[in-house]
Amino acid sequence: MTEAKAIFITGGGSGIGQATAKLFAARGWRVGIADVNVAGLAATKAMLPGDACETFQMDVRDRDAWVAALDAFTNAVGGRLDVLFNNAGIGSGGPLATTDFDELDRVVAVNFTGVLNGARIGHAYLARTPGSCLLNTASASAIYGSAGLATYSATKFAVRALTEALDGEWAADGIRVRDVVPSFIETPLLDATAGGSNRSIRETVTSAGLEVTPVDAVAEAAWAAVHGDKVHTYVGKTAHRMAFAARWMPGSLRKRMRR
Repeated sequence: MTEAKAIFITGGGSGIGQATAKLFAARGWRVGIADVNVAGLAATKAMLPGDACETFQMDVRDRDAWVAALDAFTNAVGGRLDVLFNNAGIGSGGPLATTDFDELDRVVAVNFTGVLNGARIGHAYLARTPGSCLLNTASASAIYGSAGLATYSATKFAVRALTEALDGEWAADGIRVRDVVPSFIETPLLDATAGGSNRSIRETVTSAGLEVTPVDAVAEAAWAAVHGDKVHTYVGKTAHRMAFAARWMPGSLRKRMRR
């Protein structure tokens, strides 16, 4: 009997992480989900088949917690780690010039340092599993910096750069590195305040006529990224349009951001 493959997902208590856990479990994978939200972990676990899931309350900024969770998960699934999905992230909007320094530090620590922690610590586990993959969640904000989301955009640019760098650096170790680049996704991140207004990102997006992509589409993109050759997998019409505009019409995109 073939041993089931295993994926460890941060931010697994909601949104993209939850949808990805459901998809991979439904396709026969063992799933480890980590999150700071205990209720979210329980909700995700309740959606999955029987013994398919292990849960870990964990903050991605805590390096000791990373080691403990990956040790426990890989021990539970026979020592393998086929995919580590660096997905946990937080949304934050507003003018950079008036954003509280504690908020700046928190966004950078969770969205980028947390991903660095997962990559650095996860490498040893991935290297023991032939054909393994590190998967990161970037964003359409990593295609062209988004006004009103400057710090968030900067962290996602960093995730994109890390993905490209490690895909080259880790090739000799047999580890593929990929990212998903979603546009505006139906997750709690859309409820964050946008651009110095009293409106949420969700309200700003819908009023601009932009799409909000179902979270299940990102889970399918994660599956495709893990099994495909593309370093970056774009999800949603907005992400594809921004990628096209950034390459062929950067001036037009810049004017749009200024508005």
